Amino acid sequence: MKVTAFNGQHKILGAKMLEFAGYEMPIEYSGIIDEHTTVRNSVGVFDVSHMGEFWVKGPSALELVKKLTSNDPTVLLPGQAQYTCFPNGKGGIVDDLLVYYYQPEKYMLVVNAANIEKDLDWVVSHNSVGAEIENASDRISQLAVQGPKATATLQKLTHINLSEIKFYTFVTGKMAGVDDVIISATGYTGAGGFELYFRNEAAGQMWNAIFEAGGEFGIKPIGLAARDTLRLEMGYCLYGHDIDDTTSPIEAGLGWITKFNNDRKFIGREFLMMQKTEGVTRQLRGFVMLERGIPRHGYELVNSEGNVIGQVTSGTMSPTLNKGIGMGYIAKEYSAFGTQVFVKIRNKAIPAEVVRVPFI
Repeated sequence: MKVTAFNGQHKILGAKMLEFAGYEMPIEYSGIIDEHTTVRNSVGVFDVSHMGEFWVKGPSALELVKKLTSNDPTVLLPGQAQYTCFPNGKGGIVDDLLVYYYQPEKYMLVVNAANIEKDLDWVVSHNSVGAEIENASDRISQLAVQGPKATATLQKLTHINLSEIKFYTFVTGKMAGVDDVIISATGYTGAGGFELYFRNEAAGQMWNAIFEAGGEFGIKPIGLAARDTLRLEMGYCLYGHDIDDTTSPIEAGLGWITKFNNDRKFIGREFLMMQKTEGVTRQLRGFVMLERGIPRHGYELVNSEGNVIGQVTSGTMSPTLNKGIGMGYIAKEYSAFGTQVFVKIRNKAIPAEVVRVPFI
């Protein structure tokens, strides 16, 4: 298994370590509910160094990004980031990702850890325009410092005015004595905060400085289990569960990152335009359990007669709501908000209500 530059710190802190996307990663430290609540109420730190980073450079960089992604990168200004996906040309999604417009002729693509090799092959195989592609994944560490006290914590470590970094924008500067840190107002928790990208060699220095700065706020390390409950409360998609090579962004409620507003010829445009125009037969929807029960990935969704109408893609017990919540693909005729559906849990049909996300 691969390890991140923080592997030693995780083990010293007693984290429960498991394999994730080929990496040995911390799943849990003090417990999912405690870690989840820490991020919602104060500040927590995630090691997300397993994520992949590709640089796309040169005069043809924008042309390649335009071709590969569903969102419209031409609207970006330097210092802005954009959530998007790679359509696979068959109605599915190769991966969801962030595009950072670093400077003219230079973009950074941040992809999911499990898809690094697949995504790199995809980008390289479609690079007919001669852009320069560099896989920097093994050289870059990333920490997500998330929660309402994240800004106060990190402000101690930099002269950059962090409150001026707006959502989905970023700056590059000095943090905790480390040069060239990308400080990005993005995250996967809905609790506010920043994602920090820096060289592996600075990992120990960054980790120690951040935890010292956040001491007064009760800062804690957070594992991937709480990262999952936090993102699910916000209704954020997880690749391999809620979206994959067989699900389209239109079905997944990601029409807002699928832009047809100019003549840009991106991969899969015609198929996705057809889906947007003609409609789809299923929709990814959130639902809340009306009785005790925890929905899990793969559970069937049924109607009142017991007929299968969909499948759960993600589910958990929400620490904030203290209720079972989930997402799943539901037949269009049952996808209206307020509709009652049922989750098959151990051969018992437990009622649930289709709701808008986020859940909180």
